[in-house]
Amino acid sequence: MFEYIEGKIAEINPSFVVIDINGLGYFINISLQTYALIEDKNTCKLFIYQVIREDSNSLYGFYSKKQRELFVMLISVSGIGANTARTILSSLSYNEIKEAIQLGNVNVLKSVKGIGIKTAQRVIIDLRDKIEKHDNNDDVLKIESNTIKEESLSALVMLGFSKKDAEKSIDRILKKSNNITVEELVKQALRSM
Repeated sequence: MFEYIEGKIAEINPSFVVIDINGLGYFINISLQTYALIEDKNTCKLFIYQVIREDSNSLYGFYSKKQRELFVMLISVSGIGANTARTILSSLSYNEIKEAIQLGNVNVLKSVKGIGIKTAQRVIIDLRDKIEKHDNNDDVLKIESNTIKEESLSALVMLGFSKKDAEKSIDRILKKSNNITVEELVKQALRSM
């Protein structure tokens, strides 16, 4: 079992990274959240979870231990495999997943591709207690795109737009482009509203 892998990024795309360690390349599946945090770096350290099956041996990498722990919790739910858990972590931030589970918000989880109402309900039922214990262990992971989203939302609300409309517009724009400044995000949101 691997704890983490640290080395030079040989290849990267939104779904995987190849980390070179002394001429040996490790192919590691990643989420979009992790990709956003390492895409501009030459080297990185990822916390690893290894999935061994009859026909495959896959590595999943996470920017923080907290992300990895959430991934492990998600795959413990019946009907959620490693790729579905990665899709959830790509579609929603740690905070969004945590809030959806704690508040029993089925619609947030159901908005993830491949998650139906029954699976979303199962996630909430199975993980509500676990996520609260997990969250009390250390502070919540902050992801840069959330800061950009919050600053842009604040600016639009101050300009007189409703929070709900501004948030929908910002979310639509952020799904299309990860690398965006607050100023550009506000400009695009103003054009689309």
